[in-house]
Parts: sequence; C-alpha cells; structure tokens
Amino acid sequence: MGEQIIVQRGKDKSYTLTPVLEDDLYFTPSMVERIAQSIEQVKEGKITKISSKEELKKLLEI
Repeated sequence: MGEQIIVQRGKDKSYTLTPVLEDDLYFTPSMVERIAQSIEQVKEGKITKISSKEELKKLLEI
C-alpha cells in the first residue's frame, strides 16, 4: 500500500505523511487533472518564486 512517514518537529509537534489512494475524497478526477497541469507548468518554467514575506504579500495583495 505504501509507507507512512512521521515528521517530528520539536518535542510536541508531529506530522504524518501518508500515501494518497485513488479513492481518496480529495483527489477527484478534476483535482488530478489540475495537479497534472501544474506539474506541466513547472516543467515549462511557468512559476512564481517567492523569497520573502513582502513578495508573498504582494502576490496575495494583502
């Protein structure tokens, strides 16, 4: 089925990464298509790199 990964951050914080299965509710066919499109955009260099809080605020227009 796949491995589960646990990430420990400090004493009191842990996060679990688990494999995504085909029948997961969050991964509908339209979501899978959007992810595939995003991967293609990254391969084509169509990305925006954010290096600072100011750049993020500008992008989100906060």
